[in-house]
Amino acid sequence: MIRYYRLWKHFKNGWLYPAYKHGFSVILPLLFETRSGVYVEVPERLLQTFKEIFMDECYLAGRERDVPSDGTVIDIGANAGYFTLFAASLYPQARLLAYEPIPVNYAQLARHRDLNPSRKIYCFAAAVAGHCGELQLSFDATDSFTTSATMLSVDTTASNSFSVACVTLEKVFEVNRIERCDWLKMDCEGAEYDILYSTPSDILKRVDQIAMEVHRGEGDNQNIEALEAFLKQQGFLTRRRPIGMLWAWRA
Repeated sequence: MIRYYRLWKHFKNGWLYPAYKHGFSVILPLLFETRSGVYVEVPERLLQTFKEIFMDECYLAGRERDVPSDGTVIDIGANAGYFTLFAASLYPQARLLAYEPIPVNYAQLARHRDLNPSRKIYCFAAAVAGHCGELQLSFDATDSFTTSATMLSVDTTASNSFSVACVTLEKVFEVNRIERCDWLKMDCEGAEYDILYSTPSDILKRVDQIAMEVHRGEGDNQNIEALEAFLKQQGFLTRRRPIGMLWAWRA
């Protein structure tokens, strides 16, 4: 019941989802409108991602505090843009920076930006990593959208491996003239280690809070325990859940 309550809480036309689920005639993709006027387009393939963010509120579950209404939110691994839209709905005056390197995902992200011209959504067709330049990603090339592109184990000879442009978190701050990031969201399939471990401390000090999905790698420091310890060393307080979600915030 709580998931349907959140559906009603967030959307003017939340009835579209149960109508689709129970086989009533609805037009796909589903086009939702939040109560603050944000449009959210959901192809059938992305219903699970949509539900995780809007109905499970997965990025709010361990968050410690709210974001200023006109704050700055960075979405690393934005995929089709559902977290960005979630934040845009909660904070209509916020500046939202969304980074997504996979072309098919980026196309949907850019469409969401175009559906919501009143929101300050800025999209970047690039990955965030530990260096600027290019990196190799592997993903399922047969999928119409992908939520599993990874840099943890890349076969550069495979047909589903390709190069993408990448920037560091420090460069994100520099180019966008960010003095303070009020909410950093990360779901970047293993790049979180390279990104955070390579970010200078003076940049991390300008991040107020983080919500991320952590993906275990093969290295000794590529696990949620090591990442949590690192963030504590950087002055964050932390909270985590067994499913691999980690939250961090400034004391």
